[in-house]
Amino acid sequence: MNAKTATQNTDSQAHELHGGEEYRAIRLAKAEKLRDMGVNPYPYKFVRSHGNQELQDKYKDLAAGTDLTDRVQVAGRIMAYRNSGMFIDLMDESGKIQVFAHKDNLSPDMLAIRDLLDIGDMIGVDGTVRRTPRGELSVKITSITILAKALLTLPEKYHGLHDVEKRYRQRYLDLIMSEESRTALRRRSKIIQSMRRYLDDLGYMEVETPMLHAIKGGASAKPFTTHHNALDSNFYLRVAPELHLKRLVVGGLANCVYEINRCFRNEGVSIKHNPEFTSLELYLAYADYNDIMTLTENIVSHVAKTVLGTTKVTYQGREIDFAPPWQRKSMTQLVAEKTGVDFLQITDAASARAAADKLGVYIDPSANWGQVVEAVFAEKVEDSLIQPTHVIDLPKDISPLAKVHRNNPILTERFETYANGWEIANAFSELTDPIDQHDRFVDQVKQAESGNDEAQMMDHDYVTALEYGLPPTGGLGIGIDRLVMLLTDSASIRDVIAFPTLRPKTA
Repeated sequence: MNAKTATQNTDSQAHELHGGEEYRAIRLAKAEKLRDMGVNPYPYKFVRSHGNQELQDKYKDLAAGTDLTDRVQVAGRIMAYRNSGMFIDLMDESGKIQVFAHKDNLSPDMLAIRDLLDIGDMIGVDGTVRRTPRGELSVKITSITILAKALLTLPEKYHGLHDVEKRYRQRYLDLIMSEESRTALRRRSKIIQSMRRYLDDLGYMEVETPMLHAIKGGASAKPFTTHHNALDSNFYLRVAPELHLKRLVVGGLANCVYEINRCFRNEGVSIKHNPEFTSLELYLAYADYNDIMTLTENIVSHVAKTVLGTTKVTYQGREIDFAPPWQRKSMTQLVAEKTGVDFLQITDAASARAAADKLGVYIDPSANWGQVVEAVFAEKVEDSLIQPTHVIDLPKDISPLAKVHRNNPILTERFETYANGWEIANAFSELTDPIDQHDRFVDQVKQAESGNDEAQMMDHDYVTALEYGLPPTGGLGIGIDRLVMLLTDSASIRDVIAFPTLRPKTA
């Protein structure tokens, strides 16, 4: 490459960082030049001998200034291009390796290919291993294979991708530029793997249940609806897999079943809410909510230790310790500690609403006693639960699928687990009495008729399943997205979902 060409290449690389159609045109022209040379800029295959980190590990003890004859083939994306292409930083999924592309080691054809490279291109190279006098492990190459000619420029390396909206809409670009984003999503994968292996080792059976439900149920939430053309019927995207999973326990498929999958709720969007989210839901026969509290602690602490090596995490500057045992307190007890009001002594709805009003908590005039307690808890207590806490014995009014508490008929054997002020789990001693379940569904239907769009529907088939007999069973749902946020110190749920739900762009 002559001095003029080198200058043009360098100038192009410097200016293209700002993007624009003119630089796309330059790259398109380079792709055509490659084709004219008989080089396909989008070939079919490349065989690697090593990943970049594998190579770094294998030769970690190689002394500075050493050249080997060991031949290797590596591939990745060009992230830096220095000294007119003599030094190239090549990034693959595992890490970076330096490529030494000196003109003395390249044929004229290879040199011509090198001079048509740009930051962002994907290439494969063949060469020998060396450690530079400055200590950088490198591949001294003799050949270059173009694997994908990038037509669009990357954001400037040192400033990265700061447009938050663009980060989520073009996640692929965010992942190219941000090690932090790659780490969070890779850790998410490890967290889910760890959960799955833990449950498999305990003898749980992983199952799959429908995403399309003819009847909304399994949780109090507003659903998405869709229409099946062939059946000419409306269906709901599932808000929870609960009722189908318990049908499997009734059928004796296994005494312990679980599912890790998506749920959909047609509700608000926030830093901790996404309309579609991933949950772990499981059911354990012959167990109650006390057993499930222990299981919850064991799952989460196991995941933390497996993925992070510790149960202590720092989330946005706060230390949270997931080591068992976790605090267990009733919802009414926590409310009484924060407000001085014991709602167990105020059990009619009107008086409860009046007490909440005095506390400055807005209550819908139609709210029942349990809804009042829940609202006061959310307003006055929830944010203070930083360390993992099981909030137990929730009101029957808001727990249509949980067994009545064995010591208090207005409560249920249900708990919600909180950390960092967020609900991360929800669990019950499951309601197994078909008559009681039928009556709870009737009450839910009445609530729906009164305008509660989160109320559940009557599910006659599920009641029929219970009439065949569901053994005492403990159930658990864990919100995986929120747990991943805590274990990756991610400020928004969108950071831990590869493709979060966004408002469609308008033209």
